[in-house]
Amino acid sequence: MHGDDNATTVHDVSSALEYWPAPPPWGWTAEDLDHLPPEGPNGEPDFFEHVELIDGALVLRAPQRRFHQRLIRGLTACLDSQAPAHLAPVHRMDVKLGHRTRPCPDVAVIDAEAAADMARTFYETREVHLVIEIVSPESVERDRKLKPLRYAEAGIPHFWRVEENEGRPVVYVYERDPATGSYGLTGIHHGLLTVSVPFQIEIDLDALVK
Repeated sequence: MHGDDNATTVHDVSSALEYWPAPPPWGWTAEDLDHLPPEGPNGEPDFFEHVELIDGALVLRAPQRRFHQRLIRGLTACLDSQAPAHLAPVHRMDVKLGHRTRPCPDVAVIDAEAAADMARTFYETREVHLVIEIVSPESVERDRKLKPLRYAEAGIPHFWRVEENEGRPVVYVYERDPATGSYGLTGIHHGLLTVSVPFQIEIDLDALVK
């Protein structure tokens, strides 16, 4: 594990759990997520199966709602059927944004070559073209504010935020402005989503939850 971005100090990941729930003094790094034990600090099974690293802190995701699950599957399937050969959608795979930030977007569109590597546990930002976050009650602040900021800073060109309105999905579509390095809202989509970037996409949003 790295003590900071410029110096390398190796720590045993298991020893970091002695400080749980606080982070270890040297902080978590993106590489640590590949070495976490299968059980939690108190022997909980699959404790670290759904964690993200945000600014050096481990974030445990809440249990997934059925609405969330259906959108993940539906969006992935729609994107897969429309993506050009050089791109591929994946769901619940980590993206390494930096030494201390490794979120796990609900859906991402990445280079097909990277998606074909079955040994991968995360993707580099240069391989990612679109990230999609589906907002849940516990993730509102992260999905609306923190994650878009980090994704834009890392150079990912497209970001979608999906919210629920009366049981139906609403998609907020953003594109990164290379001059400012931040996202600008390009559209709010109800019922039918149609965009031309990162490729031509048309999705019946209401059908995803019927």
